[in-house]
Amino acid sequence: MQLGMVGLGKMGANMAERLVTAGHDVVGFDLNRDAVAGVVARGARGADSLEDLMAQLDAPRAVWIMVPHGEPVDATLAALLPAAQPGDIFIDGGNSYYRDTLRRAEACRAGRTHFVDVGTSGGIWGLTAGYSMMVGGDDDVVARLRPIFEALAPASDQGWGRVGPSGSGHYVKMIHNGIEYGLMQAYAEGFALLRAKEEFGLDLAQIGDIWEHGSVVRSWLLDLATEALRENPGMTEIAPYVPDSGEGRWTVFESIDLNVAAPVIGLSLMRRIGSRDEVEYSDRLLAAMRNQFGGHAIKRAG
Repeated sequence: MQLGMVGLGKMGANMAERLVTAGHDVVGFDLNRDAVAGVVARGARGADSLEDLMAQLDAPRAVWIMVPHGEPVDATLAALLPAAQPGDIFIDGGNSYYRDTLRRAEACRAGRTHFVDVGTSGGIWGLTAGYSMMVGGDDDVVARLRPIFEALAPASDQGWGRVGPSGSGHYVKMIHNGIEYGLMQAYAEGFALLRAKEEFGLDLAQIGDIWEHGSVVRSWLLDLATEALRENPGMTEIAPYVPDSGEGRWTVFESIDLNVAAPVIGLSLMRRIGSRDEVEYSDRLLAAMRNQFGGHAIKRAG
């Protein structure tokens, strides 16, 4: 099957390679010409522009967009749609906000094209292990793309599926990432408690190895945490600064809108935000208040 791929960062390039290996004809474009050259070296065809990419594909076309959420997706669609023909399919495989996806799907529908949202998980490991894909879109359109999903998934019948209409794929991926925030926070806190019990001299990587087999807390995230602890037990030269890429925030917003309590996800997001407060103003104010009402000593900076 032919597929255009827009956005050839590490994940997009790996997906293109996996598709080419499975025998699909992939045409790739990226604003970075070196990225285009990279996928050409992996067996794909390269395009000099979005117009060139569309021209190289036979109608009805399928174009997978793998760019950052927000304006980059809108700008890419705006550039692709003038060359589109009825029946063309545009696939957003990035982490877009599902409400934006609903708007884009409606715009494509008005132009008699199709928009499919694919919440994609797998990161840098997807090239070898395959990707988990939560697909939103019309049944018949998703069915046309089935060979692509089967090639990218861990197995043709595992790790992917149509979860509902347009918008649902990105909605499910948003919740997936919110759960991920909570799981990661729980592992981090648990291992911090283990490390703090210094009199036991615990080997954290060894404990992770034990938990990986038979334990109810075993998971791929635990596998990755254990490997990180093995490589750097003290987490030296790593700043306590944890970004968030949007999905956790959107999940918390959704919990408020739907009146569904999600305290673990909410607190894990707040913990990430707190890790980036280099001034720690609120903690300083807490110390000052304790001093004001109780005369408690203040530890001076520096």
